[in-house]
Amino acid sequence: MNHEGADAAGEAAPSPGPAFSKDDRLLLEGPHSRLREFLTLFRAMRDFLRGFRALHFVGPCITIFGSARLGESHPYYALTRQLAARISGLGFTVMTGGGPGLMEAANRGAMESGGLSVACNIELPSEQAPNPHLHLFVTCHHFFVRKVLLFKYSYGFVAMPGGIGTLDELTEALTLIQTKKIRNFPVVLIGVEYWKPFIALLTEMVQQGAVAPEDLKLLLLTDSIDEAIVHIEEHTVVPFGLRRVMKPAWWLGERRVGPGDRHRPRRRA
Repeated sequence: MNHEGADAAGEAAPSPGPAFSKDDRLLLEGPHSRLREFLTLFRAMRDFLRGFRALHFVGPCITIFGSARLGESHPYYALTRQLAARISGLGFTVMTGGGPGLMEAANRGAMESGGLSVACNIELPSEQAPNPHLHLFVTCHHFFVRKVLLFKYSYGFVAMPGGIGTLDELTEALTLIQTKKIRNFPVVLIGVEYWKPFIALLTEMVQQGAVAPEDLKLLLLTDSIDEAIVHIEEHTVVPFGLRRVMKPAWWLGERRVGPGDRHRPRRRA
């Protein structure tokens, strides 16, 4: 569920910003001293712990990816806002990458409709401040931690138009489904004309034998919000037996976030 500085989870934005954490650069540039490596592991573990603790009670999520650069004047902003409101109407929590643009539209639509709106934000050169339409957000230092959190709590994925970051998140979802690291959660692409080149590429991969046709059976391409909502509902609530929402433990200082349970789909015990 998508950042000024990164779109659905990574599209570079043009605005400058202050200095930022170099954790990912340090992690990926080769071996360091044992102390530095330990501190890097500790920082990642701390991010995971904060994320697990904060998101434990948000209930089943649908994650919406999309560009940070398509603002309120763009037609896809209004469409994303409407879609998020409908997803909230199903009872799901709407999750995004927490940034501006279409991520903001998704969080805004969820919050305005009375649903729960959450995000996994990321530290970036342009500061990547979370948008104001969130009941809860977690800020990560590492992209890989952020991606784990986005996928861990999601039962479906919607990709609105976006750039490299959106493609990164979308193909990660498809890879996890293909390799059975996660279940066959529905993946919806909104914007037939926008995603046509991507679908053509996947079709060519199938024809060449690099991708199995069945790997794409839950991938829906549409311009229709109604069709997207029916697809999400049919391939989440019943197949995955969403029954129970985790209850906070008062003795751990835990509390529920945002609106009440309403008629939310609930994760099976």
